[in-house]
Formats: sequence, C-alpha cells, structure tokens
Amino acid sequence: MKRLLNTLFVTTQGAYLSKNGDTIEVFAEHQSLLRVPIHTLGGIVCFGNITASPFLMGLCGENNVTVSFLTENGRFLARVHGPVNGNILLRKEQFRRCDCLKSSAKIASAIVTAKIANSRIVLQRVLRDKQDHEFKINIDTAINHLGDSIEQANRSLDLDEMRGIEGQAADIYFSCFDYFITANKNDFNFSSRNRRPPLDNVNALLSFVYTLLVHDCQSALEAVGLDPAAGFLHRDRPGRPSLALDLMEEFRAYLADRLVLSLINRQQVQAKGFTKTESGAVMMNDETRKTVLVAWQQRKRDEITHPFLQEKIEIGLLPHVQAMLMARFLRGELEGYPPFLWR
Repeated sequence: MKRLLNTLFVTTQGAYLSKNGDTIEVFAEHQSLLRVPIHTLGGIVCFGNITASPFLMGLCGENNVTVSFLTENGRFLARVHGPVNGNILLRKEQFRRCDCLKSSAKIASAIVTAKIANSRIVLQRVLRDKQDHEFKINIDTAINHLGDSIEQANRSLDLDEMRGIEGQAADIYFSCFDYFITANKNDFNFSSRNRRPPLDNVNALLSFVYTLLVHDCQSALEAVGLDPAAGFLHRDRPGRPSLALDLMEEFRAYLADRLVLSLINRQQVQAKGFTKTESGAVMMNDETRKTVLVAWQQRKRDEITHPFLQEKIEIGLLPHVQAMLMARFLRGELEGYPPFLWR
C-alpha cells in the first residue's frame, strides 16, 4: 500500500514557486522562504495570489505531484497534473457503472449509508461523553431518526430517493450541531449549513475543511487510476469532481466536522480571525487558515484501525484506502464496495 506523502500548503499572498534542480523553492518579497525536495511531496495546494513557474509545474507533472489552485477562502479553481496514469479497463468499467442508474444507486447506497452512520456515531459519542447534556432529548430523537434513515438508504435503489434521504439526514444531523459547540458561543453559533458563500464563522470553517478533504479524495482517486469527475451519487457536471465528492461523504462527520468542533471548543480559532465582506460572505485571515492547516495535517497523522482491512493506518491514508477499495470493487475483486464505517 502506498504511503501517504506530504502536501505543501502555500498561503503567503504574493508567493512564487520555482524549480531549483529537483527541489521546489518558495519565494516571497524576493526572499527564499522554503525549499522542499520534489520526491517528498504528494501534492501542492495554493491559496489566493500564488504563482508558479512553468518549469516548476513541469517538474511536478513529471513526478506525479498535483498542483491545486484555490481562492483565499478555499474555493477550488484549477489543478495542474501530469499524464494520466491508470488502467484504461478500470476507467471504462467506472464509466459503465456511472452510466447505469441501477449500478450507480447500489454504490450510492453504500456511500450514503456510511455517511449517515458516521454522523449518527458523532451524536452518540456526544451523549456518551456528556450524559447530563441539556439537549439530550433532542439528540436522542435525532439519533433515532438517523437510524431510520440508515435503513431507508440500505433499501433504496433509486438515486433521487437516495439524495432525498441523504438531504433529510443531513438536516437532522446539523440541527444538533450547535449543541456540540461549548466555547465562544457568541462568536461561533450555528443555525444551519450555508455555503457559496459561508455566512458565519462556523460555516466558513466547515467549507474550508471540506475543500481540504475533497482535494485529498481527488488526489487519492487519481493515484489509483480512477476518474475523479465520474461519480455515482453526484452526477456529471463540468468542472465538478463528482467521485471525489462521493468519496468524501464517508469522512465528513468523522474527520472534517470533528476537527472543526475541536478547533472551536479548544479555542484554537478566535472571532478576530474572521471578517465579513460587503456581500455577507465570511472569510478567514492567513493566521487562522494556517492554524486550521496545521491542525488538519496533525489530525491526518493520527492512527486508526481500518474497519475493513483491520490494519492500523494513518487517518490521512483513509481516502487512499477507500479509493483503492473502490478500484478493487470495480475490477471485480470485491463483491461490493465497503465504505468507511467508524467504529
């Protein structure tokens, strides 16, 4: 199994990336800030006003290092990568399954079931850790509703119905999200999920971490030879990494949401790190963004026993493992796709 390689996140506005032999060098204000050997990297993510030389992008392409460009608040813009690797037979099978609504619904059912189950476990952990929670009845009710949603997702083989089940379950889950925030409630309160753009501090954090997660999922899918744009639950749309969005559903609650709650409740992020624009969009400053990135990288180094493989792996390897399992399923080596189910 391929080990997880590091991702270089560049957030310094005005930075310039160049090639120096087999090394990536980062400049800002005519000063060299960092040198990183190309073989130590799996990807580069640039936020905001970051530029790169054509020779640098060529070096990355030759070494299978993907360069992603995002806006300052984390909206995906473009990716630069080298020649596509992977088995053409695998991609052809992926496209056949995507075009078949019945096959797509079967895979989507596994993904949606895992997403709801992992969300439900997050709620159960809150009650386990805080038996005297003042909103215990509300959370209990949500847990029961999500249990029903899991059964519905298991039975359903209609994609539109599946999306309805997923959307309803997400509303139930996020209706309890504010209960989990225990620090700085005045500055970090949550009423509902909003995006494009995020309208409050909590949603700004969620959207940013989701962007990091989908980048990792996209890179993992490309690494095993799958097309990140051809999804099963999320259908084809120009410019959208539909399969990466499918894959990340399994990790939203377990990895992204829990990280955001930890950052808030441990007061690692503060209200001063967020600003609201005239349009109402909330954005993070560089310092807060770096705090989130550091926490994200640290979290990825933690270990977990994978529920299907029964092996200890770094959390950052989860997208790679699930991408590998998806590829094995499509090749016919597994009877069904085993989604990530948090135990």
